[in-house]
Amino acid sequence: MTTFKQITDFDQSRDAHGQQARVGDTRAAAETFRAAMLAGPKARYFRSFDLIKVPYPSRFGLRNAFSREKWVGFMHIQNRLFVVQFDTPDGVKTLLVSPSDHERGGETPFFRRLQDKNPDFLTKLITQRQSTVPEIIASIGLKPEDIDYITYDHLHTQDVRRWLGTDQEPALFPNAKLLVHWREWESALDLNPYQADWYCPNGIAGIRDDRIIKFDGSIMLGDGVALVHTPGHTEGNHSIVVHTDEGLWVTSENGVSVDSYAPQLSTASGVATYAKTIGTEVIINGNTLENSIDQYISMVQEKTIAGPSLRDQRFPNVFPSSEMTPFWAFPGTSSAFYVGEARHGALYLPASVGRIQ
Repeated sequence: MTTFKQITDFDQSRDAHGQQARVGDTRAAAETFRAAMLAGPKARYFRSFDLIKVPYPSRFGLRNAFSREKWVGFMHIQNRLFVVQFDTPDGVKTLLVSPSDHERGGETPFFRRLQDKNPDFLTKLITQRQSTVPEIIASIGLKPEDIDYITYDHLHTQDVRRWLGTDQEPALFPNAKLLVHWREWESALDLNPYQADWYCPNGIAGIRDDRIIKFDGSIMLGDGVALVHTPGHTEGNHSIVVHTDEGLWVTSENGVSVDSYAPQLSTASGVATYAKTIGTEVIINGNTLENSIDQYISMVQEKTIAGPSLRDQRFPNVFPSSEMTPFWAFPGTSSAFYVGEARHGALYLPASVGRIQ
């Protein structure tokens, strides 16, 4: 059985009675963790791939900060797949981060209603499908059986049955296991109506227990890769941290843009003014508002771990799993800093040792 190393830097970092004290304690813990991770080895491979652009309500993505919300009700968010490889005592492991099955994820109640009330031509115009997970895996030379793990920062809109299999269908990735915080898993099994609107119906139904690895707190998976518990957007939200030639990439959906982590520099309409007016250092992605206080702390935690971007030192090295993307139909939703893509290292192909992509 695979054993991951527990990360203890953040134990008790949110225990202070004062809310800003919790922010300060978590920031300090994040600085300690960042230094340790940078002193350690890098991941073997990290690469992003575009999957699909979907509309997302601006009132959620830029919570209370977007000044054109009355006229521009949506933004585009770019969903991506990240392929990550890292060394472990058991050999090289391949991890898929955010492998969204968008062909099934459209049944998420919120998006199902959006599709049903709009004509097909409009849905196709504002929903732009670019690729699928199987297509991407095949394009870089990996085989389905090469995938060891899949993970999502949280399970909103996700249907993982095709990847992991059920009693009714075989697994597309026969060796893969889902890495999920136990709180996220338990929440997904027992949703209240506000949460259920954002979870794909039956998205985890029928998956065998031996295909799931539920972890607690934060863990190191292997060389240069960590899953850090960052609650708020959901109770079990976690961030994926990967050590690369470009520093520490931190990925989650706590924020929908790098601007969300440096809002006083944002070019999205009204965001910089809003941030300066209330003195906030982050803008939360708030569609469910499970715990906005914890989410605020988590975003500070994420940007502290990330540190400054080598592309523009004014911004943190955060790579949102769903990134706000300019679109002509949604004016005012362009960001000051757009990550777009990243690629580091050489891909190891387990089936044919020595080949690289």
